[in-house]
Amino acid sequence: MKAYIIVILILAILPFFVSIYYYPSFPDNVASHWNAEGEVDGYMGKFWGLFLMPIVGAVIAFLCLLLPNIDPLKKNFKKSQKSFYVFIVFMMLFFIYVYFLTIQWNLGIRFDMTTAITPAIGVLFVVVGFMVGKAKRNWFVGIRTPWTLSSDKVWDRTHELGSKLFIISGILAIVGVFFSEYAIYFIMVPILATVLISFIYSYYIYRKIKK
Repeated sequence: MKAYIIVILILAILPFFVSIYYYPSFPDNVASHWNAEGEVDGYMGKFWGLFLMPIVGAVIAFLCLLLPNIDPLKKNFKKSQKSFYVFIVFMMLFFIYVYFLTIQWNLGIRFDMTTAITPAIGVLFVVVGFMVGKAKRNWFVGIRTPWTLSSDKVWDRTHELGSKLFIISGILAIVGVFFSEYAIYFIMVPILATVLISFIYSYYIYRKIKK
């Protein structure tokens, strides 16, 4: 597990050096947000434009590494700790990829931001699916509903379905690359359906087991 922690820490620190390197050549107003059509609709100052995402990424990495040690069900957490660390690595790579796209855009390279981000979101959903399939009942990671948190059986059955739904959502998001005008729908519709179905299914299983 130490190897994963080292990789995560490197991925958390690396963007800060990139920010320092590009700081002198960056514009004073940095494009920082794009709408669903891939058009810039938000700007911020140079410092925050370059350092906000690295700071957020580092904080998230720290909190994720902290979770296994503070969860009241830490024994369950540690049973699936490897898959959780793999997820953190991919999440950090996702942050770095989005950060890289932001830098390229502000250096004058133009492309469709939504189309560029879509496959990365799809891959992240697939990784989430595999992690969810391995997760044991805990208070921080997984499909947490009142019913999954109340029963190991409900947790396992819900996550078995949720894992498949997340993977399917990821694949559909990747397919959305080939339909750039509708890419946002290939992301939002499947993931919203996954959340809703998992929530309802957890209640259904809970009631079924209770009967």
